[in-house]
Amino acid sequence: MSNEELAMAYINGDEKSFDLLLERNRQKLYSYILFTVRNKDIANDVFQDTFMRVLVKLQNGEYQPTGKFSAWLTRIAHNIIMDRFRDEQNDNIVDVNEDNDLSHVECEFLTDNPTESSYINEQTLLQVKRLMEALPSVQREVVFMRFFQEMPFKEIAEATGVSINTSLGRMRYAVMNMRRLIKENHMELQLL
Repeated sequence: MSNEELAMAYINGDEKSFDLLLERNRQKLYSYILFTVRNKDIANDVFQDTFMRVLVKLQNGEYQPTGKFSAWLTRIAHNIIMDRFRDEQNDNIVDVNEDNDLSHVECEFLTDNPTESSYINEQTLLQVKRLMEALPSVQREVVFMRFFQEMPFKEIAEATGVSINTSLGRMRYAVMNMRRLIKENHMELQLL
C-alpha cells in the first residue's frame, strides 16, 4: 500500500496502518529534522510532535490524498521547527556551533563501490558536507532535501512554504556558493 492508502486506511479505522506509516517514514523524516535543528534532543521532540500532529490531523479528517504524503509530512515537521524557533525568538533555522556537521547523514548509495572507489566517494561526500555547512540555512535545507532526500522541487516548495521559483533560486545560489568555495579552496571533487 502507498503512504496515501495507509493514511486513508487509518482514517477508516485500521489502527495498524498508522504504525506502518510511522515505520515507513521514520528515517527520512528524522534525518530531515536532525539536519535542520542540529540537536538530537530537539530532533526527537520535533519528530514526536510531528507524528502526534499527523495523528490528530488524520483523526480529524484533515488529510487529502493527493499522492504527496511525504511532502505533507515534511511540511508539518517544517512548521513545527519554525514555530519552535519563533518561540525562542531566533531568526535562524539552524544553530551554527562546533557540532555543525553532516556526519549523521546517511548516503550509502554513493559508497556502494569497490574499496578504492568507495574511499574516494566517502572523501568526496565529506568535502561536500563541509561545503554545505558554509551555506546559509535556507540554501543548505534545499540542497539536503533535493540530494539527500531526493525530493522534487515542487515538494521542496510545499515542505518549506515557498514558491517553486524560490526553491529553485535557493538551489541555484547554493550551487553558485559551493562552486565559489571549491574554487577559493582549490578543491577537486569527483565520484567514482
